[in-house]
Amino acid sequence: MHIAKEMIDVRLNVPGAVVRQQLGFGDATGYSQISGEYFSLAAGVDTAPLFEGLDGNMCQCPHWGFVLRGQLTTTDAAGQSETVKTDDLFYWPPGHNVKVDEDAEIVMFSPQHEHSHVIDHMIARTKK
Repeated sequence: MHIAKEMIDVRLNVPGAVVRQQLGFGDATGYSQISGEYFSLAAGVDTAPLFEGLDGNMCQCPHWGFVLRGQLTTTDAAGQSETVKTDDLFYWPPGHNVKVDEDAEIVMFSPQHEHSHVIDHMIARTKK
């Protein structure tokens, strides 16, 4: 299955961030449906304020992905940081926040139910 970026539904469009999510994009055993996602993120974006109120104030959903361009740094609950950059494949386990170091575009695959909950939470936080 494949889909062009322009055909993926935009779920969140705010200054500095466009979040696209394709529901029903395959199956990850143990997680049921997965979604294919395309994120366009501006340097300086920090997810910490958007994740406030989630368990541990962090995203508790795992992600598998690829950095098309840019650089991002994740930080886990123990304070460990990891940086991914252009052309890196990545896996982010549950329990992370993300800071965008350089304008970035990433493709991610995430458990649909878990990440839809996180995206819905972010949408609600941007409306406050």
